[in-house]
Amino acid sequence: MPKRQADEGETLASPDEALKNGQHATPVQVAEHQDEDMGQFEDPYGDDFESEDEIEEEEDEIIELNDDDEDQEEEATEGYENSEKKSKPKKETPRLYLPHRSGPLGADEVLEPDPTVYDMLHRINLNWPCLSFDVLPDNLGNERRGYPKSTYFVTGTQSKRKKDNEITVMKLSDLSKTLEIDDDSEQESDNDEHDSEPILESRSLPTTDTTNRIRVSPHAAKTNEYLTASMSESGDVYIWDITPHFTAFDTPGTTVTKAMNRPVHTIRAHGGVEGYALDWSPHVTTGQLLTGDVTGRIHLTTRGTSSWSTDKVPFIGHDSGASVEELQWSQSEKSVFASGGSDGFIRVWDIRSKKHKPALSVRASTSDVNVMSWSKNVSYLLASGHDDGSWSIWDLRTFKANGNDEPPLPAASFGFNRSAITSIEFHPTEESIVAVSSEDNTVMLWDLSVEADDEEIAAQKRDDASGELDDIPPQLLFVHWQKDVKEVHWHRQIPGMLMSTGGEGISVWKSISV
Repeated sequence: MPKRQADEGETLASPDEALKNGQHATPVQVAEHQDEDMGQFEDPYGDDFESEDEIEEEEDEIIELNDDDEDQEEEATEGYENSEKKSKPKKETPRLYLPHRSGPLGADEVLEPDPTVYDMLHRINLNWPCLSFDVLPDNLGNERRGYPKSTYFVTGTQSKRKKDNEITVMKLSDLSKTLEIDDDSEQESDNDEHDSEPILESRSLPTTDTTNRIRVSPHAAKTNEYLTASMSESGDVYIWDITPHFTAFDTPGTTVTKAMNRPVHTIRAHGGVEGYALDWSPHVTTGQLLTGDVTGRIHLTTRGTSSWSTDKVPFIGHDSGASVEELQWSQSEKSVFASGGSDGFIRVWDIRSKKHKPALSVRASTSDVNVMSWSKNVSYLLASGHDDGSWSIWDLRTFKANGNDEPPLPAASFGFNRSAITSIEFHPTEESIVAVSSEDNTVMLWDLSVEADDEEIAAQKRDDASGELDDIPPQLLFVHWQKDVKEVHWHRQIPGMLMSTGGEGISVWKSISV
C-alpha cells in the first residue's frame, strides 16, 4: 500500500519509527499557527461587548487578510516547486531491451539484470576467454536444490600468447541464492549463506594452443576416471586424465605431479587441420570419441586394453570442402551418430558401415549447421542451431534413406534470433525445454510444450500498447544477456542451473522460469 502524505498541520509516524521510539503509530495533532493579524483573544470577563455590526465588519476584514495571505503562500509555493523541478534531473524510465530488434547500446548505456527474475546469478572473471567448457559430474548427489551450491567444471583458454594457454579445472563453491533488495524497507537476512562470497579454486594443465572445444567423459563419476578431450587450434586432439586435479579440491594432500599435467594420449589423425566437432560415446564406459575437422573428415578413436587407437579411414559425407561443425552420439543406439556441417546438412551415420558413408541426410538450413543436441529423454529428437540465427527440432523417425522422397520438415523451428546460434542443449530431464545461445549476446530458454490461446494473445496486446511484444513466441521463457556468449550447459545434478561462457567470463545462473 502506498504511504499517504500527511495533511497540513498533521505529522504521521511510520509503524517502524513508532516502535523504535516506543510510541504508538497514531497521528499526532500539531497546534495550528495563529495569524498575527487576528490579534489576541478578548478577555472573557470584559465589561463591554461589541455590537453585531462591528463583529461582521471585523470578520470581513479577517477573511480578506486571510485570502491575501493564501495567495502569497500559493505564489511562493509555486515558485519553490518550479525551481525544484528545474533543479532535479529527470530519472530515465528503464525500457525493454529486445536483442532481436533493439539497436546496440550507447556509450553511456548499461544492461543490468533484474534480480527478481533470477533464483541465482554469479559471474566469474577469468584471465583469458574460454570458447568452450564442460561441467564435471560429481559425487555430491543428484537433485540438489538447497543453498549454497557447489559445481566443478573444466575449460580451455584462448590467450593472446600461445604459451599462456592452459586447460583449467575449477571448483566453485558457496554459491548463494540471489537476494531481492527492497529499497523501501530494511531487510535482515537470517541465513548466513547470503553473507558469504563464492569461492573459486583452480588447477591448471599447460597447453600450447587455443582450445576450440572441450568435453569430459559422461562416465567420469561412475568410473572415477575424469577423461577429458580437447580439440586444439593446431589440429591435435588431446586426451587428459584430470582425476588428480579434481580429487585435490576435496582431498587435502593430493599430489599432482608434472607428468599428470601432460596428455595421456594425442590424436594426430587430422594432420594439423583444426576442428570444432567432438563428442564422447555415452555407451562405451572405457572411452570412445568422435572428432571432426574443417575439411569434412570424421575420425573414431577407441580405447583398448593398453592404448588408444584411431581409425585410419575417416567418415566422409559432407559436401566437398564443407566443415564438420558438430558431432552427437545417439543416446539409444550404440553405433549411431549425427553430424552437422557447413553445407547445411544433418547426416546420420552407423559406425558399423564399412563404406564410412552417411545412412541418412537432411538439409537443415541454407546456412551452416553450427551446433546440435541429441535429447537424452526422447531418443528420436535432435536439435540443430544454424548460422542464420534459426534453430530447429527434428523427429528422426521422419528421416528417410537417401533417395528421391520429399525431405522431412522439422517438428519445430524458430527464427527469433538474428545472429548465429553458438550453442544448443536439451534440458537433462525436461524433454520440452531447450537452452539456446546466440551471437546476439543472449542465452534463451524455450519450452516447446507451451501454446498460447487466443485469450492470452488478446490480453498481451491489451497490456502492451507499444507493440514491443508482438513477435515474441509464447514458447520463449527467459532471456539471459551475456557478452559474446559461446556455449551453454545445464547442470545435470542441480535442477534448473546453467553455466554459460563468453568473452568476459563465465556465468552461473538459475532463472525463476525453470
